[in-house]
Formats: sequence, C-alpha cells, structure tokens
Amino acid sequence: MTANQRDQEQVLRSSGVDVRKCMRCGKCSATCPSYDEMEYHPHQFVYMVEKGQIDRLMASPSLFKCLSCYACIERCPRGVEPAKLVEAVRLLVIRQQGQNHLKPDAIPALLDEDLPQQAIVTALRKYSK
Repeated sequence: MTANQRDQEQVLRSSGVDVRKCMRCGKCSATCPSYDEMEYHPHQFVYMVEKGQIDRLMASPSLFKCLSCYACIERCPRGVEPAKLVEAVRLLVIRQQGQNHLKPDAIPALLDEDLPQQAIVTALRKYSK
C-alpha cells in the first residue's frame, strides 16, 4: 500500500464520506462562498479524494480557503459532504506537520474584538485533536 493510498483510506475513514455518491453536478461548488479563492472547488475535491490524489490536495492552498460553513453539504442532492473531506485532509496535513496543538490556555492571547467566537470554538475543535 502506497503512502497516498494510506492517506486516502485515512481521509475516507475520518470523514465518514462516501465519495462514490457524488454525481459531479457542481451544486456544492456553486454555493461555496470561497469558490473564487480556491484552486480546487468542492466537487473537484470529492473527485480527487475518490481518485486518491491526496498529495495534490494536501499541497493546495485551497485546503485552508474552505470556511467550513457547510453550505456545500446543505446543497448536495446526494448527501455527499465535501466540507468533511476538506477538514479530514486539513487534519491530515496538520498532524503530519505536528501542529495540532491548540490548548485552551492559549486562547486568551488569540482573542481579538473583531474575531467571532465561533472561529475560536472551531479552531479549538479542529486543532486540539
């Protein structure tokens, strides 16, 4: 088993998404508020995970352009969850870099009056694993 296959298996397992359900209609991409900023759009992301192109996704800046707003999930007629795949690949990258270490004690230093509280909770959820 190659490293890419292992990564693909890990992404599919941790996301719980069945990429084979995707019919590539593009509705998820059409509703994405980050569409213009992304190299790979949500429907392309699903396809690339299905084809095992995890290394290309891990190197893409699109990975951190996703807002995790779940608009793509709400719009999908087949129940595919592209945002969960993005988060699974993002988590894979973070774990390989050894940077998944946000601790609750570090939060006060990160606070900004313009920063929404939801962003802080989301960051803690994502990076404390």
